[in-house]
Amino acid sequence: MDVTVVVLYLAAMIAFGFWGRHRTRNRSDFLVAGRRLGPWLYSGTMAAVVLGGASTIGGVGLGYEYGISGMWLVVAIGTGILVLSLLFSARIQRLGVYTVGQMLELRYGSGLGAPSGVVMWAYTLVLAVTSTIAYGTIFGVLLDIGRVPAIVIGGTVVVVYSTLGGMWSVTLTDFVQFLIKTVGIFLVLLPVVLWRAGGWDGLATAVPADALSLTSIGGGTILTYFVTYGFGLLIGQDVWQRVFTARSPGVARWAGVGAGVYCLAYGVAGALIGTAAQVLVPGLAERDDAFATIVGAVLPPAAAGLVLAAALSAVMSTSSGALLATATVFNQDLLGRYRRSPEHDEVAGTRWAVAAFGVIMIVIACLLQDVVAALTLAYGILVGGLLVPILGGLVWRRATRAGALAAMAVGTVATLGTMLVLGDLYANEPVFAGVGTGLVAFVAVSLLTRPTGDDVRAEWDRRTVAAPKV
Repeated sequence: MDVTVVVLYLAAMIAFGFWGRHRTRNRSDFLVAGRRLGPWLYSGTMAAVVLGGASTIGGVGLGYEYGISGMWLVVAIGTGILVLSLLFSARIQRLGVYTVGQMLELRYGSGLGAPSGVVMWAYTLVLAVTSTIAYGTIFGVLLDIGRVPAIVIGGTVVVVYSTLGGMWSVTLTDFVQFLIKTVGIFLVLLPVVLWRAGGWDGLATAVPADALSLTSIGGGTILTYFVTYGFGLLIGQDVWQRVFTARSPGVARWAGVGAGVYCLAYGVAGALIGTAAQVLVPGLAERDDAFATIVGAVLPPAAAGLVLAAALSAVMSTSSGALLATATVFNQDLLGRYRRSPEHDEVAGTRWAVAAFGVIMIVIACLLQDVVAALTLAYGILVGGLLVPILGGLVWRRATRAGALAAMAVGTVATLGTMLVLGDLYANEPVFAGVGTGLVAFVAVSLLTRPTGDDVRAEWDRRTVAAPKV
């Protein structure tokens, strides 16, 4: 029964891909859903794209090992979405661009799209690959098949619906996945495991005292989560591309806040499920086995199928968003700089790019072993090299193109150099070194060079300043 539920779910995802294809008529539809998402679709797709396997399977696993303080990974993600939504999303939505690189060129002038595009393209591709590996693992356990066939099956479904309708397909599937996650995690799994553990009082009695501490995971680990995921979510193409889909600045801000609050609740729910699993299925060798084990232990087959579909939803939504972002950056910031095609041909070209990178994503996922290291490296370069010029351009008018280029170069070199010196990909120091040295270079070079030209500043102001109310 649980396999049947998941198969029906996958068939529905492909059906939504065909539905999205019928709604896709031009480049704007394919890349940003026509920039007309209302609050419900927007908040659902924003929550879906950021809550992946690390948030669901990993969040429950952290709860299993550390108790309630396992929530901090997802809380950091939710906090990043809240900061982005409240402080920057309205201005980002008004830009009318498709990529982070286009925002940089609009703000500073030409010459920044390609270097930033290379970094962003690599980051989104690695994100897509790691998500593919995660749902391949779920398929492998569920269908009792090998790692490679499981990755190929799951990856093919994601590639098909993403290629068919672009952002409309991704949005529609994201919203369905958001609903499945909400029902599966909040309304099915969480109440059942708490009840089976004897309610809150029974749980509090059965687990060690430190399982109910908010800080048992360690202050350094909490800081790492906020540095890696909080900063990364502020500037990632996969997240910004969702902001571009909002039909108004108000939707981008307040529906984004709703998505951020949802992420905070999701983090608490996952940690509580993991804490209860300490009581119900003790002695697991691997913490990441806690999710699938607790589902099988406490739920009947049909309900277990729904919750497993929720886990697949979490991972596949991140994968499809990252895949579309990879193709978008490649076509707009890299390949698009050297050719100009009619809009119809550009949509077809982007569709082919999604399919091609989807195949590459599946192949790399089948070959790659150390996925955590790859993702950590990608996040480190993204934050160390691009955080300062992106956010600096949004908040400081005196920032210049030369300053932004200096920040990119210095921040990236400092991040990679510190990783090599320390021999530790997972330390906080490389990102701090990249952001700190990049910020110094950004400010110093900007102050030493001529201000941005009046024509560039005028166009930036025209797009970012809110229209007066009448």
